Amino acid sequence: MPHGRKLAVIGLGYVGLQVAVAFGRGGTPAIGFDIDTARISELKAGRDRTREVEPGDITHSHLHFTSDPAELAGADFFIVTVPTPIDQARRPDLTALLRASKIVGSALKKGDIVVYESTVYPGATEEDCVPILEQASGLLAGRDFTVGYSPERINPGDKAHRFETIKKVVAGQDARTLDIVAAVYGSVVTAGLHKAPSIKVAEAAKVIENAQRDLNIAFMNELSAIFHALDIDTQDVLSAAATKWNFLNFTPGLVGGHCIGVDPYYLTYRAQKAGYHPDVILAGRRINDSIGVRVARECLRRLLRAGTPRPRVTVLGLTFKENVVDVRNSQVFDIIREFESFGVSVQVHDPVADSAAALKEYGVTLQKEPTPADAVVLAVAHESYRTAGWPLITRLLANGRGLVMDVKGVLDPRTKPADVEIWRL
Repeated sequence: MPHGRKLAVIGLGYVGLQVAVAFGRGGTPAIGFDIDTARISELKAGRDRTREVEPGDITHSHLHFTSDPAELAGADFFIVTVPTPIDQARRPDLTALLRASKIVGSALKKGDIVVYESTVYPGATEEDCVPILEQASGLLAGRDFTVGYSPERINPGDKAHRFETIKKVVAGQDARTLDIVAAVYGSVVTAGLHKAPSIKVAEAAKVIENAQRDLNIAFMNELSAIFHALDIDTQDVLSAAATKWNFLNFTPGLVGGHCIGVDPYYLTYRAQKAGYHPDVILAGRRINDSIGVRVARECLRRLLRAGTPRPRVTVLGLTFKENVVDVRNSQVFDIIREFESFGVSVQVHDPVADSAAALKEYGVTLQKEPTPADAVVLAVAHESYRTAGWPLITRLLANGRGLVMDVKGVLDPRTKPADVEIWRL
């Protein structure tokens, strides 16, 4: 059923671009807005720096990209998809969200609807964003315009679970708004919709989705530490336990990126503000935030024990997950920083990462051909690393011998070369 709304998507990162493209493919004209003029120029030329969207979809006739706020006046349904990171103190940083709200507010007219997809703590849409919209527009929420919330579930690098094929949670300020929001999203989302009873419920659902995953991975990371102390291979234990039908298939590892390592802090912040101290969630965060340091120190311990006085280490992979270009919030940098704090010479290789972003974000220069090293840390399981396997690893080790820290557990220890020592979480 046609919804008749004129769309504008605010923020064209991993989430926003896929949202705009999905509506464009579905036949709904959409304005794609971003304050990054370079990003807009790239998109107009059919290039997506995230490599998540095909050029043909970017240049679709139903899409119009702009960095001019004045062009938002042509829309009456705004979808806000800007980043919501944490600051150095691990508190929610709503700077981009509030700035986007001011821009949208300046374009609001009576009858318009603003839907937020950015991850926030429960209450942020109505308590933090709505006042900005009202101030910028001179209109009153609930009377002149309304708001909704539909948490994003984009998974970078995942070609199977896309915007249209992931069930969408929708919420509205009132029943009429909820029906309109559902009609708009329902026009392109084929996986179905879930109508949440309130905006706060939808906001809370988003943060617990990733907090749950964070805690499960933290449990695996703690098990890894316990099993290493008992001289038991963690992967062997998990393979055995997985034969039970209801065992949850999580594995230990680095927890970076913009969701799992960030969203729990939005919930804990709001919980503490309400007077409740969330022990379990914060304990999980503490465990997961320590893994990079643990990997580096274990590597150094083994190198020193082997009598390597001035070790050189090659780190394979810098992005926050496999097969994506994004290096932001990558825990691999924790490994690199820990090595450097001990004066270790570190080389970093990543065939997928955005090299300019690596230099800007972390001051890391990616090496195309690393010098043979005493140890290799396989930190990110890019497909090219998986395919190359042991031949790549032995080529990167001095004289084909040394230590391999297989953080992701992708190398088969049964086929490892005789002169190579392997360690994995």
